[in-house]
Amino acid sequence: MKRALTKKVTAAITLAAMTMSAVGCGATSNGGDATTATSTETAAEDTAATTEESTEAEDTAEEAEAEEAEAEEADAEEAEEETSDLWEVKTDADGNPIDLGGMEIIIRDWWSGDPTEPANDYEEAQQEYRDWIQETYNFTIKQQAISDWGSTPADFVDYATTGGDENYIWILRADPAITSAMSNGLMYDLSTLDCLDFSKEKFQRNLLHEQFSKDGKIYAMYAGYSEPRTGIYFNKRLLTEAGIDPESIYDMQADGTWTWDAFEDLLSKVQRDTDNDGVIDVYGMTLNEGNMTTQAIFSNGGDLVGKDASGKYTYDLESPETLEALEWTVDMFTKYDAEVANPEGAEWDYYKEQFINGQAAFMPEDEYAGCPGNFLIDMEDEVGFVMFPKGPKGKDYINVWTNNPVAIPACYDADKAWKLAFAWDLWTNQPEGYEDYNGNISTARNGIFDSRSVDETITMMTQPEHGTIAYHGMIPNMDVGADFIWNITPGCVVSEQVEAIADTWKAYVEEANK
Repeated sequence: MKRALTKKVTAAITLAAMTMSAVGCGATSNGGDATTATSTETAAEDTAATTEESTEAEDTAEEAEAEEAEAEEADAEEAEEETSDLWEVKTDADGNPIDLGGMEIIIRDWWSGDPTEPANDYEEAQQEYRDWIQETYNFTIKQQAISDWGSTPADFVDYATTGGDENYIWILRADPAITSAMSNGLMYDLSTLDCLDFSKEKFQRNLLHEQFSKDGKIYAMYAGYSEPRTGIYFNKRLLTEAGIDPESIYDMQADGTWTWDAFEDLLSKVQRDTDNDGVIDVYGMTLNEGNMTTQAIFSNGGDLVGKDASGKYTYDLESPETLEALEWTVDMFTKYDAEVANPEGAEWDYYKEQFINGQAAFMPEDEYAGCPGNFLIDMEDEVGFVMFPKGPKGKDYINVWTNNPVAIPACYDADKAWKLAFAWDLWTNQPEGYEDYNGNISTARNGIFDSRSVDETITMMTQPEHGTIAYHGMIPNMDVGADFIWNITPGCVVSEQVEAIADTWKAYVEEANK
């Protein structure tokens, strides 16, 4: 709207200038043998026309200048309105800007390196805003690797137990130690800090605060779009050689027909003995079986642990949706899993090599595998990526959001916890003009993904209707991998595996609800 008005004003000014120019060009003398009377009459008409046109041109120019001034004023007002929330200075009870007293805050993780210069417009806008908040509220903040991936849970528990003078905001990961820390009062209750508004879109886009909540208390948070998770990679060359149009999978995803049955139909077609020697040369799929087992459960509307309306955890391993998914998963493993072709002594992640080398056409795996710096980045064959197909009882495509929880140690007093939360809340705001910026999309575009993977699949994975959170990680002592998921393998008997762990898990859930 602003640009349209400005263009309109510019056009008016240009028109006025053109009119004046035309007047000047038209004031030429008449030569030849014309009579004096005719010349005098013509000159008089020309003079009158010139005077009238000049007056009109001046009026047009004045109107244009007035409109331009009005447009500039409107631009300024609109810009001020757009930035009022983000750049509005938050004040204390005396009307002064909130002063964090020069706090030096560290957002503690296990991967951050030295700061780098902004590489694009988004990063420049982000840096400008972050510099402003630190200057305005008198604090500094940086994200820094201190622990490593393995030690982070124990390091947090030790610190929250013994305390310290540092100003740490902790980025954690899912681990039984963190679940126990939440239950044992080592994580600050963020719901008591009025500087945090969990109804904001940046929290609603991932729902991690709901996952880490219990009895009305909130123990961890995350800001922004959730990281996309498990989908299905496919090798376009192998599909084409089997007579399948790779684009048809995207089409099924788009029209809602990408189902377990559709997936199995493709697996049966791509798995082939290409040289007729009695040995399978291309398998239907290769994978980390645990990834697919968990995703299959949720794709059919099931789960392992739920949460009811009262906030109590529920044991759901034996729900019809979950059991159906487990049976289907074992059937798929038994028929199409390339694990049977693993060489003796192969590492647990040999499936990665199988997919890269074209030994299997499909690979259920997390989205990050195709992003820069990960194992698919050097794959020669072109790949596609779609969401996990929906099961018979699934309402829509779904991926299970798993993000790194951000927590404040409960050893800090209320004043310090409030200041840390206030700073982090500002730090995680998106800069003006980038409110809907999704960094996952930008990262994916620099990976191995084709355009439909990014524009359709990965975009879909970050939308609320296609994401869910899991509660099994919130149950102390419940290690779903070692207890159960890793035992769902080709040829296993699901009922035996369920029976072996059912009573133990029921007891864990019951204890968690106390």
